[in-house]
Amino acid sequence: MDCYTANWNPLGEEAFYRKFELYAMEWSLKEDLRDCLVAAAPYGGPIALLKNNARKEKSPSARPLLEIYSASGLLLASIPWKSGQLVQLGWTASEDLLCIQEDGTVLIYNLFCEFKRHFSMGNEVLQNHVLEAKVFHTEYGTGVAILTGAHRFSLTTNIDDLKLRRMPEVPGLQKPPSCWAVLSQDRVTIVLLAVGQDLYLLDNTSCSVVTPPGMSPSAGAYLQMAVSFNYRCLALFTDTGYIWMGLATLKEKLCEFNSSIRSPPKQMVWCMRPRSRQRAVVVAWDRQLMVAGNSTECIQFVLDEDSYLVPELDGVRILSRTSHEFLHEIPEASQEIFKIASMAPGALLLEAQKEYEKESQKADEYLREIKDQKLLPEAVSQCIEAAGYEHEPDTQKSLLRAASFGKCFIDKFPPESFVRMCQDLRVLNAVRDYQIGIPLTFTQYKRLTIEVLLDRLVLRRLYPLAIRICEYLRLSEIQGVSRILAHWACYKVQQKDKSDEEVAHAINQKLGDTPGISYSEIAARAYDCGRTELAIKLLEYEPRSGEQVPLLLKMKRSKLALSKAIESGDTDLVYTVVLHLKNELNRGTFFMTLQNQPVALSLYRQFCKHQERETLKDLYNQDDNHQELGNFHVHSSYSEKRIEGRVGALQNALDEYYKAKNEFAAKATEDQIKLLRLQRHLQEDFDKPYLDLSLHDTVSNLILDGHHKRAEQLYREFKIPDKRYWWLKISALANRGDWEEMEKFSKSKKSPIGYLPFVEISVKHHNRYEAKKYAPRVTPEQRVKAFVLVGDLDQAADAAIEHKNETEMNFVLSKCTASTDTAVVEKLNRARAQLLKK
Repeated sequence: MDCYTANWNPLGEEAFYRKFELYAMEWSLKEDLRDCLVAAAPYGGPIALLKNNARKEKSPSARPLLEIYSASGLLLASIPWKSGQLVQLGWTASEDLLCIQEDGTVLIYNLFCEFKRHFSMGNEVLQNHVLEAKVFHTEYGTGVAILTGAHRFSLTTNIDDLKLRRMPEVPGLQKPPSCWAVLSQDRVTIVLLAVGQDLYLLDNTSCSVVTPPGMSPSAGAYLQMAVSFNYRCLALFTDTGYIWMGLATLKEKLCEFNSSIRSPPKQMVWCMRPRSRQRAVVVAWDRQLMVAGNSTECIQFVLDEDSYLVPELDGVRILSRTSHEFLHEIPEASQEIFKIASMAPGALLLEAQKEYEKESQKADEYLREIKDQKLLPEAVSQCIEAAGYEHEPDTQKSLLRAASFGKCFIDKFPPESFVRMCQDLRVLNAVRDYQIGIPLTFTQYKRLTIEVLLDRLVLRRLYPLAIRICEYLRLSEIQGVSRILAHWACYKVQQKDKSDEEVAHAINQKLGDTPGISYSEIAARAYDCGRTELAIKLLEYEPRSGEQVPLLLKMKRSKLALSKAIESGDTDLVYTVVLHLKNELNRGTFFMTLQNQPVALSLYRQFCKHQERETLKDLYNQDDNHQELGNFHVHSSYSEKRIEGRVGALQNALDEYYKAKNEFAAKATEDQIKLLRLQRHLQEDFDKPYLDLSLHDTVSNLILDGHHKRAEQLYREFKIPDKRYWWLKISALANRGDWEEMEKFSKSKKSPIGYLPFVEISVKHHNRYEAKKYAPRVTPEQRVKAFVLVGDLDQAADAAIEHKNETEMNFVLSKCTASTDTAVVEKLNRARAQLLKK
């Protein structure tokens, strides 16, 4: 235990800090870090270096070199810097590198120095150049703040949704501020700057002078300021060596410290642990590192070489040419267990487990002491928690063995926390490996989440490790393995050294039918890389036509898209492709393409019937489909308002029907033309609407209006069948009440429909008197019915008896009433009796 705490450094009475090595850096830097532009991403992220940036020579050998390393010093990528003069480097939350140039242009690269995009910080920055720049992170995203040569500030809070803000001017500012920082208060981003002994706060609309509470009057001019990782705390360093620490709102002082070092520090960053009461800052000079907090004492380290500080969620990373170290506050659980002479339950349990391995009886004594105090569950939890904070696997194992040993003596101890810690430590130890180089602490890992860690492994193209972690943690396919395989496939299509067939086959062999995999997304990436044929091959594996078709259209493979849409059976998809083709191809080529696809042609015709009728005509013309052309002209005739136009359209239809050899349709159309012309004359002669009536209605209306000769003319010209004409005429005459004309018509010649219709129509119009005139003229077979209709039951009975038809007799009897038709009933009964005797 004494050896374990040898690198613990006390700060005050309760807090301890330790600095330990993460990696021995082997990046073989020839330059000092002070001669390079340096940016390291938080959460154990990569390190970007720009070498030779200060040199003015223009020779190719002296050109600046941009290099990106893992945290362990392994080179990920490098490129010669051919763009403008760089002022600052920074990392986004998604580990993209921001390169801020003197002209205000910000270039964005990925981890492998592959250019993604760029944006400008505005014309004012372009004209006045960039003096200083800072990259910051808020809840909105990654932001960039610029100090221009005109001593004005411009910033954007989210580079993915670029909205530039020009901050208010500081009155009387003639030189650059000695230091400045970006703060985030109540979801508003503000700039704090120091000019001599004055502090100015710039918000969206105003510039105000602020004074930190509790600041010593003799503090002097401000030289350096630092904002904590969570943007809640602020530290100020003055030229007298005085350090003020307080809330970023500048409403409360936390502590102060006098370092007695007047020279400006190279860097000052916060070193805090979440949920800790301890507040401390780390101040770095050329060869000295100081940790100062709410204590009169401080911790000092000698720096053997030029170093660079990287603030983290729970500590500070210290980079140098040869090593990568981590400085942090010892967590409470570790303090309780490893502190010298500690009697905490966790410390006793660790000792008990060690004595048990030695087969010593002291193990039982330690265990009894814990159990007597009923603190065994707490001891196990302490050991599990402390294991998470340890970097060395041997110490982790020792603490987890102690926890496992203690669990054996507890009834029903929930195993979830122990199992989860074992899993988390295996994952952390895997990514901390020198070859991977992501030195995450347990606290950072929990804040980052496993999903983001997997994304970062994928960004580094460490696909096998990411998949093994998913399988080990048993993450769902869609959340884990499928997503990683999809990323792998998207990377695979960018490899130019293999043929399209090899790449497509390799991707299909690896991915197969894995749930959650979208081959269309992989194909889209292949197309973006200029590999159209590979994209088409990959789309063959995509089972969803709705995903295939849009990409094929984008690739201008419209005919293939049409075939795929037809195969899917989705009419909406077919319509999408057809309308795309219509806009893309000239008219002739478009029609010829549809000729080879009957389904698409049929659907397009349906579309044209409702939306583009003129196009429909062109389609029929191209096919020489005279029958449909005739139908088209007939349909079009109804939309014509003038009679000449209608007749013209029907004439066109007549010509097409003759070409189609459809005699019936041609004759019907010819008759319609003749009828329309006659109706127009009738309308002109009688000033009544006859247009658009059917032939029957026209005849009927002429009779109703008393124009019998005109009706006769139509009857002869259109060869209306006699029976139909007689029915039309007697119905119209009865409606008109022209009984005299009706009687006259009945005598004009022998009725082709007989005389029962005359009786029925007269009765229907409640005129039995007229009906009785026609009853005797009805044929014998229908005479009984006729007499019954006119109400002459006596004659109906005589006719039935004459026919000797029992059915007719019964029919007449059913119409008789006992009180009024006694004689008729008796007559019928006698006749029935005589029929039965025979």
